[in-house]
Amino acid sequence: MFPKTGSKVPSNGSRPTEADYLTEIRRALRDELGGSGSATKTIMRWTGASDRTARNWMSGSAGPSGYHLICLARESNAVLAAMLAMSGRAELALSADVHAVEVALAKAAGALAVLKRQASSRSSR
Repeated sequence: MFPKTGSKVPSNGSRPTEADYLTEIRRALRDELGGSGSATKTIMRWTGASDRTARNWMSGSAGPSGYHLICLARESNAVLAAMLAMSGRAELALSADVHAVEVALAKAAGALAVLKRQASSRSSR
């Protein structure tokens, strides 16, 4: 048998640890949903996970993986932003923010149009 002579791959200091992952997902879920019992029900509805699993994610004792992480990221901008930040791609979260601003502007423009119509109908009386 030959001895292992290969060099070790240098570690990347910016790579998040599993503890970082658990903390960031817990923080994102709590920021978006709060810490109440209804938060776990919301997570269950979003992901199809059990109550115990959702509570573990909320407490940071376990974290979602694979399918459940995708389900959470689809529903929660905070989880999506945390996931992008941990993957070193925080700039991609900007597109979600831009979309939210576009939606808010469209709603504001609609409300302004309604107010203008109401004002013009009052002045024509």
